[in-house]
Amino acid sequence: MTLHVTRTGQGPRLVLLHGWALNSHVWDGVLPVLAGQFTLECVDLPGHGASDWIPGIANLDSLAAAIAPTLGERCHLLGWSLGALVALRLAATHAARIEKLVLVAGTPKFIADEGWPHAMQPAALEHFAQRLQQDFRATVQDFLALQVRGDERALEALRTLRQRVAAVDEPDQRALCVGLEILRDADLRATLPAVRVPALVIAGERDALVPAAASEYLATQLHAARFHPIPRAAHAPFLSHADEFCTAVSAFLAGTGRSAAERVS
Repeated sequence: MTLHVTRTGQGPRLVLLHGWALNSHVWDGVLPVLAGQFTLECVDLPGHGASDWIPGIANLDSLAAAIAPTLGERCHLLGWSLGALVALRLAATHAARIEKLVLVAGTPKFIADEGWPHAMQPAALEHFAQRLQQDFRATVQDFLALQVRGDERALEALRTLRQRVAAVDEPDQRALCVGLEILRDADLRATLPAVRVPALVIAGERDALVPAAASEYLATQLHAARFHPIPRAAHAPFLSHADEFCTAVSAFLAGTGRSAAERVS
């Protein structure tokens, strides 16, 4: 089953993967800038946007396998939130097809435990999962509000997220349930040193969903990664701080150096 992909721009291929409950329209605000340098291929994850749900997807590995054909022979890969988790898995399993990796609000493990404090508490995610069965529309709206919490431009970013969700049909509830299960169960910490693809890890310093400390840890554990925190941004810095986001992504992918905000692991 083929996933829906929107293509625009010219130059090296950059494949973009959105987060849970969203769709490829989430990138609309940065497309005009990035399309001047890259051929952008915005993928709707299974059961999101214009992509049908794919029966049989049950975990991160099967989700990544469904998305792998969109990589083609060679591309840059950018993933946000759940999309960053998928991108990390693809970088481990299809490294030869990925030239550079950009991880936005990325973490190797979304759920906290005794040895991993930089994450959402299990009870909070379980609450989302239970509410999803009762009122999935309200649950999605609550999740969008959590993504902008703490951002200096929270109201504007939330308005944009809601517009992006409303731009297409509602996500398939099966995709939402499996997505939450992936966020609950996935733990890629042990695999990080084996990821050899050059990476840029972008984090909002006020992210209430994926703490910046989790993204910084991610950057330090990857073989060749830069960490770029964006001050006063939350979980969706490409919405609230689009100029800085585009500058960081373009400079990294073009190999033109790094900004003062970046740290190299």
